[in-house]
Amino acid sequence: MVPKQTRKGRVDLLMKEECKSPITLYTPSLEDLWFRQKMMVDEETMSYNHAWGGTIPFPKEVWQGWYDYWIVKHENKRYYRYLMDSGDHFIGEVAYHFDSDKNIYLADVLVYAPYRKMGYGSIGLNLLCDAAKQNGIKQLYDDIAIDNPSVTMFLKNGFVEEYRTSEFIMLKKEL
Repeated sequence: MVPKQTRKGRVDLLMKEECKSPITLYTPSLEDLWFRQKMMVDEETMSYNHAWGGTIPFPKEVWQGWYDYWIVKHENKRYYRYLMDSGDHFIGEVAYHFDSDKNIYLADVLVYAPYRKMGYGSIGLNLLCDAAKQNGIKQLYDDIAIDNPSVTMFLKNGFVEEYRTSEFIMLKKEL
């Protein structure tokens, strides 16, 4: 993997088999959080989250605190990037964070609804796993609502079912 700084905030993670990937990871600026706000209030994008309440308000007043926590003072316990296409359009987000209650790193992949069903979720998930591995993380997990179709995407990309409850499936990948 070859990290390459291409402009402020944007890093291409290129692997031999992914050199033609149309998607890169981008560290958003505070001003770029308009896109996260747009995704969080979009019903179609947030439909996966129906089990936990659906859309999530993300007003501008909370951006600075959120940004400081996730981007500036991440303490190697949090990682957050936008997915950006070759035309510099934001198309989603990937993240992981350390869950101290479960003592695991939980993954997050969210593709903005107009960009779904194009393979971007898988590309983003693989870029996230590569970044986590580079950051010394050995396993990534995700707890996905039992009826969320993204379970299939995680399984196709090397995650295995660890266990399930009536509400969610816990998936795990060794990095």
